[in-house]
Amino acid sequence: MNVGIVGASGYSGEVLVKLLLGHPSVKLTAVTSRQHAGKPVSQVIPALRGTAADHLKFTDSDAATLAARTDVDLWFLALPHGTAAEFAKALVPAGRKVVDLSADFRVADLATYEKYYGHHHAPELLPSARFILPELTDPRWKTEIKLAAAPGCYPTSTIVPLVPLLKAGVIAKEHIVVNSFSGVSGAGKKVEEQYLYVERAESAKAYGLTKHRHLAEIEEQLSVAMGAKLVVQFNPHLAPMRRGIITTTTVPAALGATIDTLYAAWRSAYAGKPFVAILPTGETPDSAHVTGTNRLDLSAVYDARTGNFVITSALDNLVKGASGQAVQIMNLWLGLPETAGLL
Repeated sequence: MNVGIVGASGYSGEVLVKLLLGHPSVKLTAVTSRQHAGKPVSQVIPALRGTAADHLKFTDSDAATLAARTDVDLWFLALPHGTAAEFAKALVPAGRKVVDLSADFRVADLATYEKYYGHHHAPELLPSARFILPELTDPRWKTEIKLAAAPGCYPTSTIVPLVPLLKAGVIAKEHIVVNSFSGVSGAGKKVEEQYLYVERAESAKAYGLTKHRHLAEIEEQLSVAMGAKLVVQFNPHLAPMRRGIITTTTVPAALGATIDTLYAAWRSAYAGKPFVAILPTGETPDSAHVTGTNRLDLSAVYDARTGNFVITSALDNLVKGASGQAVQIMNLWLGLPETAGLL
């Protein structure tokens, strides 16, 4: 099976190139970048020198040209929101499978999307798209969709711990407070003062308070899981590290719920799920332990003084939070082993 990447020179795109070049069951045959068109991939991503990337060159990103290619069966869109939709409009009608790493098709409700992101460039494709979180989405999606929206990094770190607990009635539906810390690579490759080394080293700060874009995705997915509108207090922070996300969620325990019932709900939901690791209560996840992997670590404690559960999770924002999860989706969609090409 031949696959291609549109926008392969960003942080997520680079990780995606590395994963796909090492994948045992697919061949990476096309990578695009307007900035680097004509250059060997290994020249732009020096870590891949001496590999197949030496013979693979970036091509220009033209939607119509890519849609006309019959040698690529599945395309990954590693592009900013808005731009990704323009390529999806060409690729999906051409019969190509598309896995989108942007936010363009993660939010099903058009009004909500436009509230957080502005004008949508391909609203006609929303009925054909589906938000796919492999551990939680009904597996029937594999035969029902044309376009898979890979979840964002913050939402994955939040939704994976919370959905089984909400469904099992272990936690309250109100007063959910989520505090997340992200590595600087989550902002993508761009030159802004706040992302400079001298600004970020030894310094952390909150940002996007009350209306971070990923809040739309988090609330919509939690609400879909419960069949009722849920409201979340989401507080993102920029941390002085290159990659990784640590999320701590505080939520009241439901009447009669214990730490044992919480863990029982997790074990039931994630039995046989290779990329969710449930740590013992009191052992908090560490971002260093998931860097470079497609794994999400999680654990919880019960605070008897406040009546709250305190839930923590960790993942690599560029792997399970982006490119690794996209490859996981591809594996399932193509009928390959879920773990193929992933750690």
